[in-house]
Amino acid sequence: MNTALITGGTGFIGRHLCADLLNDGWQVQVVTRDTVRAAEVLPKGAKAVASLAAAEPAEAVINLAGENLAGGRWTEARKKEMRESRLRITRELTQVIDDWSAAPRVLVSGSAVGYYGARGAVVLDELEAPGDEFQSELCVAWEQAARRAEGSSVRVCRIRTGIVLGATEGALAQMITPFKFGLGGRFGSGKQYMPWIHIRDEVRAIRFLIDHDSAEGAFNLTAPNPATNREFTSVLAKVLHRPSFAWVPGPVLKLMLGEMSHLLLTGQRAIPDALQRAGFSFEFARLEPALADLLDQEGD
Repeated sequence: MNTALITGGTGFIGRHLCADLLNDGWQVQVVTRDTVRAAEVLPKGAKAVASLAAAEPAEAVINLAGENLAGGRWTEARKKEMRESRLRITRELTQVIDDWSAAPRVLVSGSAVGYYGARGAVVLDELEAPGDEFQSELCVAWEQAARRAEGSSVRVCRIRTGIVLGATEGALAQMITPFKFGLGGRFGSGKQYMPWIHIRDEVRAIRFLIDHDSAEGAFNLTAPNPATNREFTSVLAKVLHRPSFAWVPGPVLKLMLGEMSHLLLTGQRAIPDALQRAGFSFEFARLEPALADLLDQEGD
């Protein structure tokens, strides 16, 4: 039987990935500091383990752990925690892999399109250089930590994920409420790109990388057609049958959120070049069908 070890398995992406693997007959271990809570939120059949030391060797390791960048103001203390939470668990994970008597086939390790920094309308594939901002430097360090596993002859896939859209979780769930009241609209100029991906394609892409022995290196996990913030809000309003006249000026966002507003006012026009060249086919390549599918689920 195939076995998987997941860090960050109780999060939005992690729980969907757990369910998919379990439905396909995999044994799934999730490393978590709170096994009681994990038992409440994880799909039935997933095993919660309190530490990496307590985990059994697995064929596939998926590293999704890390403090949420959009979870609050970027104080210096919080930026330090966001960095340390990612690097600590990734370093521990590569050390555990090195200690196992049998190395896993693959390590899929999280990163983000923030790797590229604020690049305007420049089309960004996986060969583009990183930016020089906080989130870029964080992603570079995170990926470097994961690449230590390559020394253990493990196939390493570094996933640079965009904005993951879900029916009741993630960025979309936070955006829907103001739109339902006719208060939705663009942020700042609205020209910034939002490299989105449907949660189903996010999970399918991770499974693709696990299953395909030739897949290795960096992969943008974003739909092939990133939308500007103006386009995104317009399509969302259309699907919801609501107006999108509201506008939140950049200075107001900066006042409200501080440095973290940078995530909302800039973006990346990232495309999944490596993923598509490897043979992956998206179920939701365009925004309107993706939003329609998710909002139909949200209304169920």
